[in-house]
Amino acid sequence: MDEIIVFLASKLHVVIVVTAIVIFLLSSRQKRVTLALTAITALPLSYLLGKLANFFYYTERPFSELGIAPLVPHIADNGFPSEHTLYAMVIAITVFFVNKKWGLLLMILAILVGVGRVLAYVHNPIDIIGAVLVASVAVWGTVFVLQRINIQYKIKP
Repeated sequence: MDEIIVFLASKLHVVIVVTAIVIFLLSSRQKRVTLALTAITALPLSYLLGKLANFFYYTERPFSELGIAPLVPHIADNGFPSEHTLYAMVIAITVFFVNKKWGLLLMILAILVGVGRVLAYVHNPIDIIGAVLVASVAVWGTVFVLQRINIQYKIKP
């Protein structure tokens, strides 16, 4: 069981990234532009929003709080929000805007990344919830702004 948890917590996000790259490469030119513009904007925005949230909200890592070893190596710093879940969810929501089926699958996988991080004792559930919320704000905010400035951006949320 530990091997599954370690995979979810430390490797599944790579599957999400590779899947998104394949979707990007197989998409039409317009969808590639949409994916690229959204990702190039939402990923740095999610990083900044995540750091801001980290500054205002603190959660102790479960392994530190419980005095046990985590299943994946990590330092005992602020766990809010989960960066693995945050970036996986940004990618998943971005894909969702151009391909609902694959985007939904990637969102489920991003949630599983978060579940793995909790089961590996490196995050609390609130860290995962926070990551999903920050990712949602970053991507939806990006889509809203890109639609308003209307630069070859043709999707409807």
